[in-house]
Amino acid sequence: MGFFSTLLGVFGFGIGTSIGLLIGFFLFIYSKPKTVKEPVPRPLYELDNDQLLDILPDIPLWVKCPDYERVDWLNKFVADMWPYLDKAICAQIRSATEPMFAEYVGKYQIEAIEFDNLSLGTIPPEIHGLKVCETNEKELVLEPAVRWAGNPNIVLTLKLLSFRITVQLVDLQIFMAPRITLKPLVPTFPCFATVAVSLLGKPDVDFGMSILGGDIMAIPGLYQFVQKTIKRQVASLYIWPQALEIPILDSATVAVKKPVGILHVKVVRAQKLLKKDILGTSDPYVKLNLSGERLPSKKTTIKKRNLNPEWNEKFKLIVKDPGSQVLQLQVFDWDKVGNHDRLGMQFVPLKFLTPYETKEFKLDLLKHADSFDPQDKKQRGKIVVELMYAPFRADSGKLDGIQDGYSRKESGFDRTSDIEVFGGAGLLSVLIQGAEDVEGERHNNPYAVVFFRGETKRTKMIKRTRDPLWNEEFHYMLEEPPLNEKIHIEVMSKRTGFSFRSKEHLGNVDINLTDVVHNGRINQKYHLIDSKNGVIHVAIKWVTA
Repeated sequence: MGFFSTLLGVFGFGIGTSIGLLIGFFLFIYSKPKTVKEPVPRPLYELDNDQLLDILPDIPLWVKCPDYERVDWLNKFVADMWPYLDKAICAQIRSATEPMFAEYVGKYQIEAIEFDNLSLGTIPPEIHGLKVCETNEKELVLEPAVRWAGNPNIVLTLKLLSFRITVQLVDLQIFMAPRITLKPLVPTFPCFATVAVSLLGKPDVDFGMSILGGDIMAIPGLYQFVQKTIKRQVASLYIWPQALEIPILDSATVAVKKPVGILHVKVVRAQKLLKKDILGTSDPYVKLNLSGERLPSKKTTIKKRNLNPEWNEKFKLIVKDPGSQVLQLQVFDWDKVGNHDRLGMQFVPLKFLTPYETKEFKLDLLKHADSFDPQDKKQRGKIVVELMYAPFRADSGKLDGIQDGYSRKESGFDRTSDIEVFGGAGLLSVLIQGAEDVEGERHNNPYAVVFFRGETKRTKMIKRTRDPLWNEEFHYMLEEPPLNEKIHIEVMSKRTGFSFRSKEHLGNVDINLTDVVHNGRINQKYHLIDSKNGVIHVAIKWVTA
C-alpha cells in the first residue's frame, strides 16, 4: 500500500501542477471548455422540474447572467489555434514536471518517471461567457467561465526495478472560473507588462486513472481522495488572492520610477569664494537639484558682499533612485543685470549615504563637471553641506494593493491622536488620471488645475474630447500630514484660437485629505460640481519617511 500511496502522490502532484500550468496558458488566450454531452434539443415545456434542474449547469453563463458576454468569435479562434497550442503547452508541462519527477528518482526503488505520451487531444477548451470588470487601477480584469471536456492522451511510465508501470489519465473534464488581470497598462506594445491568473473558487476536475490497464478509480474511497488531493494542490497555488504571474514585458523597459524617499539637505556655509564684483566681493547663493529630475532647482537666499557666507538653510528633495541619482550643487554670484556668474559646482552621489544617518561633506568647488580637467587648477573655495537620506516607510501606503476605489476607512478620529499617530514630514502625490463626460458650451479642450496650499499646478490640454486621459502626477513635500485639509481641482477648457472668452469652467471638486492620511491612499472617481454628468478620476497617496 506504501508503493501505491507514493505512486498516487507523484501522479496527483504532477496532475495538479499540470492543471495549474494549463490554467495559465488557457486563460492567457482566454480559452474555453466543452461539456461532456449536450442535451437533446427538446422544447422546455416538455421537461419536468427535475429535468430542468439537470440542464441548468450546462446553460452558458451568458444566458443566465447578463454580466457575461457571448464570445463565439473567441472560441473559433481557440479552435483554429488548438493544434499549435497543444504542442506548446505540452512542451511547457514537460519542462516544468521534469525537475519534480527527478526528485523521486532513487527513492522507493524508482529508476525513472517519464511521459510516454503527452497530448491534450483534439477537443479545445470552450469559454461559456466572458465578463470584463472595471477597476480604478491601471489594469484590465477579465473573468471567463472555462469548461473543457477533452480527449487527452496522457500516459506516464514509472520504471521500478525491472517493471514498467504505466499510468494513463482518461476522460479529463475541467470547469473553472479564473480571473485574468492584465497589469499594469503601459504605453509599450502589447500595452500590459504581466498576466496574473488566479481562481475565484476551487476548480471542478473529473478524470479517470488507469494503471496497468485497470481503472483504479473504481477502488472505494480512492476517487474522492485523489480528487481532493488535486483540488487542494491547485487551490493552494492559484486561489485568489494568490496568482500565477506570466511576465510579458521586461520590467526594466516599462518601469516608471516612483518616489522612494526624501533627501534632507542643509546648506551650511561656503568659504573663500571667488571675487566677481568690481568691489572685490560676490553676492553668492546656491542652487541644488537631483539628477534625472525636471523640477525647478531649489535656491538659498542671497548673501550680499560675502566671500564666506553662512546659510544654514534646509531643503527636502524627492528621491526616486538612490543608487544612481546625484545631488548637484552650484554656487552663483547674483547680478542685478545680466546673467549670474557661476562660482563653482560639486556633486554628491546618493549611493554614498546611509539611510537615516546625517553626513557632513566639505567639498572643493569645481569649474565644471569634469573634475579631472588639468586646466582646472584655480582654487574656487569650498562648500559645506549636511545630507541625510530617509526612505519611505514600508507601511506608509497601507492600501497599495489592488483597490476597487470605493472602500475606505472612516475618518473622524480625535485630532490629538491623529497628530501623534500620523505626524511627521512626508510626500503627498496627486495623480490626475482622467475625466469623463466633461462638456463645455463653446469648446471641449479640457485640462485640470490643482490648487493646494497656495500652489497651482495644471495638466496638459487635450483637444476636442469629452473624455480626456491625462495620467499626470504632482508631488508636494509637506512638513506634517495634511489632516483636515482639502485639495481643490478644477477642470477647464481653453479655446485654441484667439477669443475674448477663451476659457470655460467645466466642473470642480474638493477632496478631503484626512482619509488619505489615515488610509495611505485613495483611488476614486468624483462627480464634478457645476457639471451635468462630469466625473474626474483621481488617485492620491501619502507616504512618510
